[in-house]
Amino acid sequence: MGFINVGAENSTPIELYYEDQGEGQPVVLIHGYPLNGHSWELQTRELLQQGYRVITYDRRGFGASSKVNVGYDYDTFASDLSILLETLDLRDVFLVGFSMGTGELARYVANYGHERVAKLAFLASLEPFLVEREDNIEGVPQQVFDEIEAAAKKDRYSWFTQFYKDFYNLEENLGKRISQEVVTANWNLSVTSAPVAAYAVVPAWLEDFRNDVKAVEQAGKPTLILHGTKDNILPIDATARRFHQAVPKAEYVEIEGAPHGLLWTHADEVNSALTSFLDK
Repeated sequence: MGFINVGAENSTPIELYYEDQGEGQPVVLIHGYPLNGHSWELQTRELLQQGYRVITYDRRGFGASSKVNVGYDYDTFASDLSILLETLDLRDVFLVGFSMGTGELARYVANYGHERVAKLAFLASLEPFLVEREDNIEGVPQQVFDEIEAAAKKDRYSWFTQFYKDFYNLEENLGKRISQEVVTANWNLSVTSAPVAAYAVVPAWLEDFRNDVKAVEQAGKPTLILHGTKDNILPIDATARRFHQAVPKAEYVEIEGAPHGLLWTHADEVNSALTSFLDK
């Protein structure tokens, strides 16, 4: 356990909390909204058993990292990731992102190159471009995100409750693939994030990653794209299937019936696909 300084806001340092466990080739796991590094619990356990060195960290504003008012954009998030990799001098690293965390992966490759990277894994990704535009008719209407931002800004506590219903498809999976205790623990964690983070990250989700995706494709690194077919947060038709079209050489896995929060609900399937990809 430790902290890495990535900047400052006025008189206070901005620090990222991280955990560094195990030995072997390093795997960096980048969490989704509004969670922290411990959201990889079931994957961390498996990767450590498989002999990897596993590094998780909390994004600025979340978990045990600094609760700041600035830097909720992907250039900053990618810079934070770059500082972590350089500070720990990680090389030949496997970068694995989930949901919002996939944005860091693509933007890191676009902004900082791929010298340190061995492989890239995008789980429940938001690439290539979420929002509907004239040149992106497959995207999600802007109004959807405006309503999300407004709800999170008005009452983040009730917003998180609704969010997890869709995150885990609770009507279908509660009591079967996920317990109420896990959902409650997620909610409790979410409300410890910086209040501004609940809504400040929403515009970041709408960033156009098409040039970043080109950078990933041109890097030529082994790439995994994995997504659940019942993802109600980042629908597969708007994200992973289009992402795969843009990076056709990527290994592509659809997990039938899996919701967005598949790291928990479909952990066995995710772990099998991820470790198989990393072991090659």
